Amino acid sequence: MPTTNTTMTKTRRNHPDEVLIGLVSISDRASSGVYEDKGLPALKDWLGSALLNPIEFLPRLIPDEQAGISQALIDLVDAEHCDLVLTTGGTGPAPRDVTPEATLAVADRVMPGFGEQMRQISLNFVPTAILSRQVAVIRETPSRAALIINLPGQPRAIRETLEGLKDAEGRATVPGIFAAVPYCIDLIGGPYVETHDSVVKAWRPKHAVRAKPQQV
Repeated sequence: MPTTNTTMTKTRRNHPDEVLIGLVSISDRASSGVYEDKGLPALKDWLGSALLNPIEFLPRLIPDEQAGISQALIDLVDAEHCDLVLTTGGTGPAPRDVTPEATLAVADRVMPGFGEQMRQISLNFVPTAILSRQVAVIRETPSRAALIINLPGQPRAIRETLEGLKDAEGRATVPGIFAAVPYCIDLIGGPYVETHDSVVKAWRPKHAVRAKPQQV
């Protein structure tokens, strides 16, 4: 069962359209300094190129410990008021891969379509994509909610999963999961997230598209 902070606190958002994004890279060796973490820079670079909104990143680099991962997710949603939390690493079948279990432990609702699409994208490259156990969930507090998504560990796989697959002319052939993220954030009460169409085109039903301000 999720552990929900019942204290309602004021959001830290500085602008109505600012997106607060928690980034959690999960690796025993990177968190202990054995090698340089590549997950957090890859996530920041891609999100910075894809989003039109102002962004505040809240990064965490932590080991593969289930309790610690769950606590990081709770802190980012309940205390830091993140709208979106992306994790990278720890989603395989090895004994130390506990990110899905830690994520499900703090969830109020599971969003299985994200994991299904991530595996479908990765299967275009490697048959071992079926070994991936990424999940996505909604965590709720009394005043708000956040979307949490587990991503792969490699920078290239992170980009492919978020952005999707494109042909030689840059047209999307397989949708990336981020195309659905902005509307999901709308539905759970977050800010209106807009993207650069050249990177990934956010999809919303017509009634949910915000009218652009008229220029005088």
